[in-house]
Amino acid sequence: MNATTNWAALTKGPTLRQAIVGVAIAFGGLVLGSTKAWTEAEEEISRTAESIHQEPVLKASRKRVYEALTDTKLFAKVVELSGVMKAGMLPPGANKPTEISREVGGAFTLFGGYITGRHIELVPNERIVQAWRAGSWAPGTYSIAKFELVEQGSGTKIVFDHAGFPKGAAEHLAAGWKAHYWEPIEKLLS
Repeated sequence: MNATTNWAALTKGPTLRQAIVGVAIAFGGLVLGSTKAWTEAEEEISRTAESIHQEPVLKASRKRVYEALTDTKLFAKVVELSGVMKAGMLPPGANKPTEISREVGGAFTLFGGYITGRHIELVPNERIVQAWRAGSWAPGTYSIAKFELVEQGSGTKIVFDHAGFPKGAAEHLAAGWKAHYWEPIEKLLS
């Protein structure tokens, strides 16, 4: 094959955009088999996905906030302060201990095992990005939770973004972040 023939062979298939959409859909569970399917797939992309953005300010240094979010013993205290385990809010069997890896790619188990995931990015005292899921979600469903720690006077503002969770879960999750993360972390670090 010469360079001209090779280029012609490459340009006969779907466009790069169609290929990217197809790969994304294939990873999401659908396998597309024709050029027509590639084109139709573009119409299935959500342009209105829900997301959460919060900016709580805590009276603690970035280092202390980072530690509260990534240290097993400290976060176990956050879970205790949230009251979620005592209130019977979790399903039966949610009784695993808090475990948090301190490594990128490492797993975490929170709130009796109801919340699990993996660290995608850890930049000490600056940023945490997690693949995060709740136990009630369909198997294999993960969202992305991003915590940016910004110095604000003597405190820390957490610029928090959460996306990719199941449709209709935004209000419940937003309230949960406040009640089970920000408020108990504030109590712990005050």
